[in-house]
Amino acid sequence: MLRRALSQLATSAHGAAVARSTTAASGICGAHTLRSFTSSAAHATTVLCVRKDGEVVIMADGQVTQGSQVMKPNVIKVRRLQSGVVGGFAGATADAFTLFERLEMKLEEHPGQLTRAAVELAKAWRSDKYLRRLEATMVVADKDHTFQITGGGDVIEPHDGVLGIGSGGPFATAAARALIDLPGFDALTIARKAMNIAADTCVYTNHNFITEVVSSKEHSIETLPESPTMTPPDTTPAAAKGEAKDSEAEGKAAGGKDAGGKAAKTKK
Repeated sequence: MLRRALSQLATSAHGAAVARSTTAASGICGAHTLRSFTSSAAHATTVLCVRKDGEVVIMADGQVTQGSQVMKPNVIKVRRLQSGVVGGFAGATADAFTLFERLEMKLEEHPGQLTRAAVELAKAWRSDKYLRRLEATMVVADKDHTFQITGGGDVIEPHDGVLGIGSGGPFATAAARALIDLPGFDALTIARKAMNIAADTCVYTNHNFITEVVSSKEHSIETLPESPTMTPPDTTPAAAKGEAKDSEAEGKAAGGKDAGGKAAKTKK
């Protein structure tokens, strides 16, 4: 009897241990799956903001991925919110545009106060049942401030004027901080070099960069320089050119004779 009871106890203890280990393993796998899905959904891009000498540059790549597939290479991930206020996003496009609309509303309520508008958006994003489900991270900037806004209620302003988000954000941020103190490098040059490094390192980032520039005097979108006006080549045959020169010379000679004859008549 005692041997049978000990055997049953050992069997039940072994079954409980197996059940606990299976539950723990499934929980760990589920956590890893959720974490990887959220990370790929919210961070599969690179957005970089660089501030130097009164100029602010926000630059983002154009790649959109779905799992391991590149869906589109030229998506615009930065936009102008108001005069002198620009922003970029990493995450789901629909969620980001919803948050941009909310931020524009906050800026209309508090014109010229980006700090207050960003804090009010973060408060609403964290407390609202609808907004808290949105998966995106934002970078907004004006001539004085740069902020990263997240769904956890965070409003972060970088101490050195360099801020990067997305899967390639750490690479771009590190490269920009290494270049920020070099003389002769403006904000646009630093951002372009840092984004090239991030695009070469991160598989979710390409080289199709879209740029927004805000300066202390004016704000503008970076555009490619226009091509210089070129004179079309002369395709006239050589024989035709010779005939044209001969006729021009004859005309000049005839004009000279007429002028000489008129002068002679005047003398008489």
